[in-house]
Amino acid sequence: MTDIDKRLRDTIVSLAAERAPRTICPSDAARAVDPDGWRDLMDTTRDLARELASSGDVVITQKGEVLDPDADWRGPIRIRLARG
Repeated sequence: MTDIDKRLRDTIVSLAAERAPRTICPSDAARAVDPDGWRDLMDTTRDLARELASSGDVVITQKGEVLDPDADWRGPIRIRLARG
């Protein structure tokens, strides 16, 4: 895992925790890590969100429906902290 990956992963979790029970957009984390180059981080951010969802740390939703992190999906997503 690269330094950027670790920073993105930590930022996803911390932003989701700060905004709970509301959700965050993957771009929120990418912008927090690199305000100027955030667009280049979007694929990585979404991939890390999938990993976090697979491990049970976060939940990924689309139009209010929970997504399976292992399924194929496209389009805008939201991320929230998983309820313990």
